[in-house]
Amino acid sequence: MLHVTDTIILAAWELSESFIRASGPGGQNVNKVSTAVELRFEAERSPHLTAPVKTRLKRIAGRRWTQEGAIVLQVDETRSQARNREIARERLAEMIRQALVAPKRRIATKPTLGSQRRRLAAKTVRGEVKALRGKVGDED
Repeated sequence: MLHVTDTIILAAWELSESFIRASGPGGQNVNKVSTAVELRFEAERSPHLTAPVKTRLKRIAGRRWTQEGAIVLQVDETRSQARNREIARERLAEMIRQALVAPKRRIATKPTLGSQRRRLAAKTVRGEVKALRGKVGDED
């Protein structure tokens, strides 16, 4: 089980972990011990998440979202298998917390009357400056 918020707790069947050999530092140990973790969360089938949350989660997950509707996270930051497992679970929980927050709808606003007048005045001044750039004629 994974506690995401007070109301959302993911069941054990929704999560599956597999341990793989990690690259990077570790000396000979890296060739013998599978310390990297691959956490798979069946997001599409999860009864704990609503449809809008799943849609936002899919956008947040990006390439980590599979065609079957699962999120796959790979962590090999530390040499400890237990620590990598904690990091992966915390990342998944943070992604779900981000998806729970619904974005605010943008309210369209009109420009103020003063800003419209200032813009038109600036255009007029700029036009006059450009008009004065022409050739100077002889006045007899």
